[in-house]
Amino acid sequence: MADTTLTHTGQAQPRPAGLQGVAADWSSDQRAFKNVSWGKAMMWIFLLSDTFIFGCFLLSYMTARMSTRVPWPNPSEVFALHIGGSNIPLILIAIMTFVLISSSGTMAMAVNFGYRHDRRKTAILMLLTAALGATFVGMQAFEWTKLITEGVRPWGNPWGAAQFGSSFFMITGFHGTHVTFGVIFLIIVARKVWRGDYDTGRPGFFTSRRGRYEHVEIMGLYWHFVDLVWVFIFAFFYLW
Repeated sequence: MADTTLTHTGQAQPRPAGLQGVAADWSSDQRAFKNVSWGKAMMWIFLLSDTFIFGCFLLSYMTARMSTRVPWPNPSEVFALHIGGSNIPLILIAIMTFVLISSSGTMAMAVNFGYRHDRRKTAILMLLTAALGATFVGMQAFEWTKLITEGVRPWGNPWGAAQFGSSFFMITGFHGTHVTFGVIFLIIVARKVWRGDYDTGRPGFFTSRRGRYEHVEIMGLYWHFVDLVWVFIFAFFYLW
């Protein structure tokens, strides 16, 4: 027996067969997103579009690196820190990666306690996640300052291919912007959790229906995406 949907008049009409039925499901949001809120669906769509942007950046970087005839700067030397009389390669990048991956764990715990409606632990873990994100951005600012002082520019650098500077500032800057906005929204949502806005249904921005901590989960989706993107940047830009 064919499935039925309702028209704007409330009358039932049969579901079209084949590809037309699939198109009808998606266009009317009857089955594809039946149990998914618009906020969560829109976040997934945003993350998908962002994936294409980061993918284009990384593909452009790899194309520039493989096509240039000028030697590419050695990341182990460029991103080394002079500590205790010796240069330690990628030590700052390793710490940044550890901090950001750790923040993914605290965000996952915040979402878990949000499901349990534990306001205090959810807010504390979200603020801890924001603090780790701010630490990451601070270390990235230090990294930028160090390289700019050493002569790295979007149009050149002292070590090799001129495309290195533009690729570095474009990719890490775009990612750092995402982390910065994530920290801001984490603080906003954490404040609303702490005040009990999601328990009382208090009207305002980023407030879902009473008793639902959905925005905590949506922030978790965004934050895990930012962490995952950094793993690819770390692998392709710093380790290659």
